[in-house]
Amino acid sequence: MTDFRKSTVYQIYPRSFYDTNGDGFGDLKGVTAKLDYIKELGVDYIWMTPFFVSPQYDNGYDVEDYYNIDPRYGTMEDFEELSREAQKRGIKLMLDMVFNHTSSNHEWFQKALAGDERYKNYYIFKKGKEDGSAPTNWESKFGGSAWEYVPEMDEYYLHLFHVKQPDLNWDNPKVRKEVQKVVRFWMSKGVKGFRFDVVNLISKDKFEDDFEGDGRRFYTDGPNVHQYLKELNAESFGQDAEIITVGEMSSTSMENCFEYAGEDSHELSMVFSFHHLKVDFMGNEKWVLVPTDFQKLKDILFSWQIGMAKNHAWNAVFWCNHDQPRLVSRFGDEGKYWKKSAKMLATIIHGLRGTPYIYQGEEIGMTNTDFTDISQFRDVESLNHYEILQQKGLSKEDAFRIIQIHSRDNGRTPMQWNGENYGGFTKGMPWIGVNENYTKINAQSQLHDETSIFNYYKKLVALRKELDIIAYGDIRPLDVRHPSIIAYERIYGEEKMLVVCNFYKTEVVWDSGMDLKGFETLLGNYSEQKIEESKISLKPYEAMMLYRKR
Repeated sequence: MTDFRKSTVYQIYPRSFYDTNGDGFGDLKGVTAKLDYIKELGVDYIWMTPFFVSPQYDNGYDVEDYYNIDPRYGTMEDFEELSREAQKRGIKLMLDMVFNHTSSNHEWFQKALAGDERYKNYYIFKKGKEDGSAPTNWESKFGGSAWEYVPEMDEYYLHLFHVKQPDLNWDNPKVRKEVQKVVRFWMSKGVKGFRFDVVNLISKDKFEDDFEGDGRRFYTDGPNVHQYLKELNAESFGQDAEIITVGEMSSTSMENCFEYAGEDSHELSMVFSFHHLKVDFMGNEKWVLVPTDFQKLKDILFSWQIGMAKNHAWNAVFWCNHDQPRLVSRFGDEGKYWKKSAKMLATIIHGLRGTPYIYQGEEIGMTNTDFTDISQFRDVESLNHYEILQQKGLSKEDAFRIIQIHSRDNGRTPMQWNGENYGGFTKGMPWIGVNENYTKINAQSQLHDETSIFNYYKKLVALRKELDIIAYGDIRPLDVRHPSIIAYERIYGEEKMLVVCNFYKTEVVWDSGMDLKGFETLLGNYSEQKIEESKISLKPYEAMMLYRKR
């Protein structure tokens, strides 16, 4: 049985991974074709974003049919082949389940609109206020009201996301039974992991106006969420000890995560929390340009590390996914220190307590898009906010610059496999533009280069398997107020590991305040480390992992 604490998960966004039929859209056969590449990296699980039948208003997170594969991605036979081939290579599949909402095309919602009371109760319909306006002033995560009026019913339905993503009513036991049935179906197909999309939003309680924020405090980590997750666990994935689960937690609290991912809470194996990825936001507002708050980043990372450990709960640790800009563009350097900064950022995450997630292309240092016009973007959230920013008074140029930096499409451009046309992603016209730097940044050029970013990630993945201290050790942050260093110790029995990273391009000498004799270098992004007694001299973006038996 795979121990998820020693495992690494590789996330695939299938539509941008590899296209085998030339339609410009990645497919399941494309994932199968690249399994040897993924095995070479050494990861244990592949998490794939949704490939179920969907009208694709939110790139598959609007599910029309939970039991069938969208023809764009292939067939059930393709999925079964992928499952078999992955298994042969010792890789397990993790599916992305979207259960906070469905597509408005889903049969349940269509029946609800047709007046079927049973299915109307699968969703959240409410009468408007006396003046006919929406039941509450809550805002959709994609901009605008979170309520949509249905004239035939003279009622509104709730959609916390896209207007075509109506929220499910989890307070209805029939809905919970349907969800359990879906999970059991995919378990029967050999699936050994589930990632649950925005799962901490499933329990809505008070439907009242929010005069302090956008409404999220009334539907985040709701009163019955833990009960519903325990029930889902008991009725589905909890029946197979091999299955691992991760919940995407939107604007969650750490206290709730102690329970979501507690050792004995019988809910989920681990959680994604996003607080550390809001350090270049202004409060919760991401559509602004502000520098990264490095101190805040460290404070958040370490408070979660310590809090989760103290409460015997487990974190997923990550920088990237399909909803985030590219790591090296965001926190590193796209120019002279591209390789060094990508490795440094990887070192920070892979030394932490938690299961690391690598997002496709992260392991080769892919960068943000090079788009020059709004017409090149596809993401509904970005396009909505481009208009909203201009309505707020920004010029087109300023609005566009913000979209360029923060758009989810930065993480969605096609995987760069080689230096051939479109980075080897497709023989057709890709659904979204390929970054022109594919001739320099691609997987093929890195596989056999010992100094490549890919091979550095490969070593990090292997170290977690080899050394119990990484998987099981305690964590102790070091010199937390230092303006440019992020450093921490891992401790396990008689072993000690020290992770030290220079987050910036300015050289710095760090006084660790400890005797560094006897430490050996496990890994570093420079060929030689300069360590004298208690001091370490760090070059631009230098990272090192040091180890000794105490």
